[in-house]
Amino acid sequence: MALKNRIQEALKEALKRQQRTEVSTLRLLLSEIKNAEIAQQKPADDEKVLEVVAREAKHRRESIEAFKRGNRSDLVAQEEAELAILMTYLPQQMSREEIMQAAQQALAAVGAKGPNDKGRVMSQLMPQLKGRADGKEVSEIVTELLAAG
Repeated sequence: MALKNRIQEALKEALKRQQRTEVSTLRLLLSEIKNAEIAQQKPADDEKVLEVVAREAKHRRESIEAFKRGNRSDLVAQEEAELAILMTYLPQQMSREEIMQAAQQALAAVGAKGPNDKGRVMSQLMPQLKGRADGKEVSEIVTELLAAG
């Protein structure tokens, strides 16, 4: 079943169970998918849907950090609940060790020598890790490896 259809079915189930947070999160997600379809003027395939889900998850992570800095634990809890729902539609996230291994392979593949090569390494690495690792974390790991190397 296509990912978009799975999300639509999950929305129907959440409506039946009266799960407010899940309903609002899935409605927002379907709205963002629809906007992406309008922007590209064709139905979204699973890859595009994953891209939208990943973008929404990233927004939630950023909001969680901002709300923590603002001491808004009520909003942190809400964003974390929404993030948990979104994560069910993303592939299994890679561990820090797995990202390190992939980054080291990319460093060797492009022959990176120092921090100036970060762009080349990231352009090689991100397509491989798309949807499975947070770009911010990948960037931090690559920076560490280039500084150490």
